[in-house]
Amino acid sequence: MASGGGNYRNGTHKNSLKGTTTAALKNKSLSSVGASSGLRKSSPGSLGGGGTAKDDAGVPGRVRVAVRLRPRNAEESAADADFADCVELQPEFKRLKLRKNNWHTDTYEFDEVLTEFASQKRVYEVVAKPVVESVLDGYNGTVMAYGQTGTGKTYTLGRLGEEDTADRGIIVRAMEDILADVSLETDSVSVSYLQLYMESLQDLLDPTNDNISIVEDPRSGDVSLPGATLFEIRDQQSFLELLRLGEAHRYAANTRLNTESSRSHALLMVHVKRSVKGGDLTHSSQNGNTTSMAKSLRPTLVRKAKLVVVDLAGSERIDKSGSEGHTLEEAKSINLSLSALGKCINALAENSAHVPIRDSKLTRLLRDSFGGTARTSLVITIGLSPRHRGETASTIMFGQRAMKVENMLKLKEEFDYKSLARKLDIQLDQLIMEHERKQKALEDEIERITMDAQIQISESERNCANLMEKERLKYQKEYKESIKKLEEKWMMNQQKHNEKKMASSAEEVAELKRLLNKEISLRKVAEEEVHSHKSQIAQLKISEASASSEVLKLRKMLEDEAYQKEKLEGEISTLQTQLLQLSFEADETRRRLDLGGPEKVPGSLESLISQARPQVNDLGNGEKASIASLFEQVGLQKILSLLEAEDADVRVHAVKVVANLAAEESNQQKIVEAGGLTSLLALLGSSEDETVHRVAAGAIANLAMNETNQELIMSEGGIHSLSMTAANAEDPQTFRMVAGAIANLCGNDKLQNKLRGEGGIKALLRMVKCGHPDVLAQVARGIANFAKCESRASTQGNKTGRSLLIEDGALPWIVQNANNDASPIRRHIELALCHLAQHEVNAKDMITGGALWELVRISRDCSREDIRNLAHRTLTSSPTFVAELRRLRIDY
Repeated sequence: MASGGGNYRNGTHKNSLKGTTTAALKNKSLSSVGASSGLRKSSPGSLGGGGTAKDDAGVPGRVRVAVRLRPRNAEESAADADFADCVELQPEFKRLKLRKNNWHTDTYEFDEVLTEFASQKRVYEVVAKPVVESVLDGYNGTVMAYGQTGTGKTYTLGRLGEEDTADRGIIVRAMEDILADVSLETDSVSVSYLQLYMESLQDLLDPTNDNISIVEDPRSGDVSLPGATLFEIRDQQSFLELLRLGEAHRYAANTRLNTESSRSHALLMVHVKRSVKGGDLTHSSQNGNTTSMAKSLRPTLVRKAKLVVVDLAGSERIDKSGSEGHTLEEAKSINLSLSALGKCINALAENSAHVPIRDSKLTRLLRDSFGGTARTSLVITIGLSPRHRGETASTIMFGQRAMKVENMLKLKEEFDYKSLARKLDIQLDQLIMEHERKQKALEDEIERITMDAQIQISESERNCANLMEKERLKYQKEYKESIKKLEEKWMMNQQKHNEKKMASSAEEVAELKRLLNKEISLRKVAEEEVHSHKSQIAQLKISEASASSEVLKLRKMLEDEAYQKEKLEGEISTLQTQLLQLSFEADETRRRLDLGGPEKVPGSLESLISQARPQVNDLGNGEKASIASLFEQVGLQKILSLLEAEDADVRVHAVKVVANLAAEESNQQKIVEAGGLTSLLALLGSSEDETVHRVAAGAIANLAMNETNQELIMSEGGIHSLSMTAANAEDPQTFRMVAGAIANLCGNDKLQNKLRGEGGIKALLRMVKCGHPDVLAQVARGIANFAKCESRASTQGNKTGRSLLIEDGALPWIVQNANNDASPIRRHIELALCHLAQHEVNAKDMITGGALWELVRISRDCSREDIRNLAHRTLTSSPTFVAELRRLRIDY
């Protein structure tokens, strides 16, 4: 911490803390790796002295405490000129006296007492260096500064020494010793720099990371911070740059006690990983010689230790610091966390059964430092001013209690199986290469033998062909000679046969003539039958034409009948609606009679009946005119009230009337203002009639075409109601109406995330199981609308990351239906693919899902030129698509 004038953080006190260097650096002596010792030897009289690790069970190690006195600054020298110092140091006896009054003093002993003239080097050697050496040997270590605000904690720990190297604090000197001792080829050093501000753990090296969680291992109790930034250190300069960066982000404020008072606890965590070399890992065979296999399978022993340097924010009294507003809240948070730390140290010092370690994030972070497995050194900082005697006494008592805390030091080492695995991978690669070389040589030998065999086979085939040719010529010659002999013998037999045949030829000619005459008569009979059949076919064609004319007349009659039936159904629906209104008016009149006694019955009912009759007789103007007339006569509120009628038929007809009114844009605003949209959404959840569901969903789909209505539907849970309706539906028309309503909502840019979060996309995808073309067309339209809005948001820079359609699993269905036979489905799917492809982050998923091939097909074969051009522009503008097309050698 800085002094009252702010000299510790940004400059050097004029009374000088540089001091005279008192102790020389001691010689480092590494203890052997094994059962003998796990800690370096400490110099006599240092805080790290006494105790070495004997085994894995750990050895006791008390928390070592040093006290450091800050000299008076100019303000204190002027204000306290007439008063004696409240503290008297006796460094040779390692004790101090705290003045209670002019006659009485209290004496306290510490592990080290450092006067105001003690140098930074002296402070480092007696406080932190033994801890650093323990960390290098594989033990966790903690160095912490505690004291009133303005007494020099930050100066002691975090001074960079940019103007004078002698001013370097504990943090800089500790890193110098660590980097000097480790080998960067086999070892690694990494750091994290954090601050605990208002009970929020923040990353000083990444200010955006302002809420780091603390993770505790339930078995070992080790504390880790997986969200903290971890930088590997290769040299001292890069470490100093990180310290400057972290210090710039640390919270500080101007108070009466300190112009740059730290408002947060700072924690520097240095992780040291070292590979251990030695004879402990040698595995010998029975004859005493280590086999090559044992050497290759021997893992490296790795020691992982952590050095934690804690610069606690100074405790302060509000009346002295003058904190107010937000600074007051910061002071309260600092005092609460320091109070929690004091309670834990009291409990540990008194061997209490319960240690309130979870009362503060600070105590959770220091769990290993007090009562844990780390070697801990604490430096408490105090001042001479009698005005702050109470704070000085509190700091001294804190140090006294901390000296009673015993830690159990444990060596942090493990086998490096990852390095062993990498070594085995290299050996495996070498064996594979050797095998491939042998395999290649074997294949070459087989190829040579095969070539020799082929040459021998070719030679044998040529010899065999020559022999066969000779045999063929021989047998051909013998064949010709045999044929010639047979021809001569046949000629002789033929001549004998002709002589015998001449005698019977006259009889054969007579028989042939008789057969010829018979065939002629049969042909004439056949020709007559053919002529008769042609006449019958002509008559059948005439009859068929007449029958076709009759069929056309019947079909026209059926169409007229169907039209009349539809017209009559519309008239019946209108009459039922008007009948419901008449019943409502009659009930109203009856109620008035019962309440008011005999009086004149209003003429509204009679006039309504008289007006409805001409409507029934004149329904030729269409159902739309009837509904509009009914709307004007009855009133929208009365029609909406029938949606809650107990009679199922009344509800059905009432919702049909509302649906017909919602089809007209001029009526939609009136319906919404009268609460019709809310009633329709409630009807989806309360009614079990699928007809009501279908008609109500259609009405909601019409109302969802207005952007204001879309936001109202979403705010009243419309997506959930529509999804439940689709889940219970069986009629394809119900699916079509629900899908149409969701598709209209998908076209609103403002509702993208909310619609997806309430399951709108998944509801659309579940409805494709229906398989009806009209339903699939509405689903495709909704996906196209959603993809278009996403594309527009990405172009405007309002959206990053993958498409929500891809995350909800819509891409496989899109690719599957991209070439659907139904043109409405195909057109919407093609547009959806083009919009998805316009966002580069979707390219890899689309290539993996097979969408690239569909985009190529669309750009070439789509019937619509605008979609074809859009697909072509998308493919050529995407680097990922262009690279994939080149890899596949597709000319484009």
